[in-house]
Amino acid sequence: MTDREFSFGRLAIASLGSATVVLVVTTAVVGLVRPGPGVGLAIVAVGIAAAITVMGVVSTSMTRRSLRDDRQDEHDE
Repeated sequence: MTDREFSFGRLAIASLGSATVVLVVTTAVVGLVRPGPGVGLAIVAVGIAAAITVMGVVSTSMTRRSLRDDRQDEHDE
């Protein structure tokens, strides 16, 4: 489908970039809501868990897409 090869650099930038977006949103929520210490800790904990989850989803999606393209190329030959 695509002419680009799998790149670990692109994978790292995409997964870290998506996690950064989640952490920026979490920071904005904490800044806007200005919660107390307990609620703030809970918001940050959810934000960190969401960042880790998003990193996993993005990296898995990119890797599967690349492997699927490689397998289709092998079958086309």
